[in-house]
Amino acid sequence: EVQVVESGGGLVQPGGSLTLSCAVSGFTFDDYGIGWFRQAPGKEREGVACLSIRHGSTYYANSVKGRFHISRDNAQNTVYLQMNSLKPEDTAVYYCAADEMARIRVPTVVPHNSPRNWGQGTQVTVSS
Repeated sequence: EVQVVESGGGLVQPGGSLTLSCAVSGFTFDDYGIGWFRQAPGKEREGVACLSIRHGSTYYANSVKGRFHISRDNAQNTVYLQMNSLKPEDTAVYYCAADEMARIRVPTVVPHNSPRNWGQGTQVTVSS
């Protein structure tokens, strides 16, 4: 079975940086994607950034372009999200997900087309 485990959340001041990690196991083929999503109370779970394992393509939400960077450690199936210049509006629970790329590269999570393999989530709080 596919397993997804993320970590690295915490409390950081505005303008600070934080790096999240996501370890994925259980896939029998390499045509899949890994994505980061976030959800604040009362809001939709939205896509933040994602990466194609096979092609190496990366995508970012407009709200984080130039501030966040997604990358992969090729030694293991581990993906990182480096977050810089953090703002209070970045505060949310961040989730890692793994699935076919078509289910990963989405702006929001919807019932008919969304990732099927999720991590437990990690809290990121940006506050002074």
